[in-house]
Amino acid sequence: MKHNILKHKNKITSISGLLIALGLIAHFIFANTTISNSAFIIASILGVTPISLQAYQAMKVKVVSIDVLVTIAVIGALFIQNYEESAIVTFLFLFGSYLEQRTLNQTRSAIKELTEMAPETAFKQLTGGQFAEVDIDEVEEGDILLVKTGAKIPVDGRVTTGKGYVNEANITGESLPLKKEKDDEVFAGTIMDNGTIQIVADRVGEDSTFGKIIELVEEAQDSKSEAERFIDRFSRWYTPAVLTIGLLVWVLTKDTELAITVLVLGCPGALVIGVPVSNVAGIGNGAKNGILFKGSEVISHFANADTVLFDKTGTLTEGKPEVSDIIYYGNNQEEDLSLLLSVESESDHPLAVAIVNKLAQYKVRPIENTQVVKGGGVIAHVDGHVVSVGNKTLMKQESIPLSDDVLKKLNKLERTGNSIVLTAVDHKLIMLMGIRDKVRPGVKQDLQKLKSLGIKNLIVLSGDNQGTVNSVKKELGLTEAHGDMLPEDKQAFLKKRQDSGEIVVFIGDGVNDSPSLATAEVGIAMGNGTDVAIESSDIVLMNSNFNRLPHALGLAKGTYANMRQNILIAVGVVIILLVSLIFSEWMSMSIGMLVHEASILVVILNAMRLRGYQLR
Repeated sequence: MKHNILKHKNKITSISGLLIALGLIAHFIFANTTISNSAFIIASILGVTPISLQAYQAMKVKVVSIDVLVTIAVIGALFIQNYEESAIVTFLFLFGSYLEQRTLNQTRSAIKELTEMAPETAFKQLTGGQFAEVDIDEVEEGDILLVKTGAKIPVDGRVTTGKGYVNEANITGESLPLKKEKDDEVFAGTIMDNGTIQIVADRVGEDSTFGKIIELVEEAQDSKSEAERFIDRFSRWYTPAVLTIGLLVWVLTKDTELAITVLVLGCPGALVIGVPVSNVAGIGNGAKNGILFKGSEVISHFANADTVLFDKTGTLTEGKPEVSDIIYYGNNQEEDLSLLLSVESESDHPLAVAIVNKLAQYKVRPIENTQVVKGGGVIAHVDGHVVSVGNKTLMKQESIPLSDDVLKKLNKLERTGNSIVLTAVDHKLIMLMGIRDKVRPGVKQDLQKLKSLGIKNLIVLSGDNQGTVNSVKKELGLTEAHGDMLPEDKQAFLKKRQDSGEIVVFIGDGVNDSPSLATAEVGIAMGNGTDVAIESSDIVLMNSNFNRLPHALGLAKGTYANMRQNILIAVGVVIILLVSLIFSEWMSMSIGMLVHEASILVVILNAMRLRGYQLR
């Protein structure tokens, strides 16, 4: 019975509204008090039923909700035979609840649009080689799938044959279609704008990037910030306080109508709804623009940040370095390059990838064992040789001497922005290599926007040499630059800034810098939608899209400001209503409820502005 009443609350609202209209017509046009009072009484009883049920459910869990205030006020109005007031109060409360829910659903449109984009079927290659349409649940990792023009890509995977252009706006926020051909990565939920491709499934269902995005946005929209938790606690004592004030007013004045009106005017509905609706709208805007906020608490921290720490490689730079200089000191160049290639082929570090691309023509030899020296490099055994590849720290640790000539050339390469890779075979230096990574296009302009948004300190922390880091600092106009840092050094530096009272944001790749990402108030991953990037941070910039960062900060600040505006509106309305009740004669129960419900719509509409937010 209770379930059916609450389920049909909107129908009850409609019937209540029609009865009120009937009562007003009977009163003002036909002067028939009997019909008008009967219509108002029925409307009041109908309307208060779902409200009282909600009040009862709240009381069962020891929460004195707004519904309790309205229920008592309506019963009191009926008791003093103020039928018109009781009917209008219940209708306005129910109608306000309906509009509130409908508008909230609109602010959640980002997640709704995402779920509607989720692919339901796929063309899967069967045993005989032909393709057949199957339910998405039947697709497994390793399956070959066919995607034609206009179709949704059903899984995360790699292109095996064909080429075309894919719209990835719902994953990365990038509006222009991207060309995809053999070995390129594609994401579930993106659209094949033009062309036909076959892909091999790497991640399916909830494990796909698209599945994780939906899960993250849902969790973020359901999470509560500290401000929301405070308001929850506030409303728990606020409602009993209003009941107490209403009772005191009645005891002191013996004016039942005045006491009931105090209950109605004291309802803090706009205060309760104002903060969460701002956060939901902000998170929705972020999701639409390739920015994933992992909860509303993150938005508050990010909005108040004053220091941003950057990893260098793959964050400020493109993460696609190229070998610029090779200086040989060995006697067998071809064998030495083959040994180096063999070691670096085992790594996916950007510097290793650059070396592998440069030495692709040489022979890769089997490696017997590999030791990774954190912050230093790699030591491996190849064909009976001990091969050490890394930086000066590794060479020092392995007692491999560096001559004055080597140090002179090394310093020169550092000053011109090169990362240094030293190679030793059997504890003898045989090669010095300079590798240069380009700064991301547009990063300097994006950093200027961060400064204009109130970020005071822009600092790069890198495991790379100090010369290269200084070069990046000078090019981008950063506040500070620190090189030769291990992951634990970065974390210690971050903690020191926090201890000085700064709110710190750390931006990295989500792998090597996971301690710093976890320690910072806000950890931001540049991640191409990878599993590690999505899981190790507070904010994810999809597709490593650095130019989304200013929008993310501006949106966080806009959302935080919007939240405070809504709190001010809600509290201000309650104060104005109560003051008007005391110092004026025009304030009544129904007018108060009308203003109260209007304030709820005002805070919702104010929050909805965030859906269309764009950084100016």
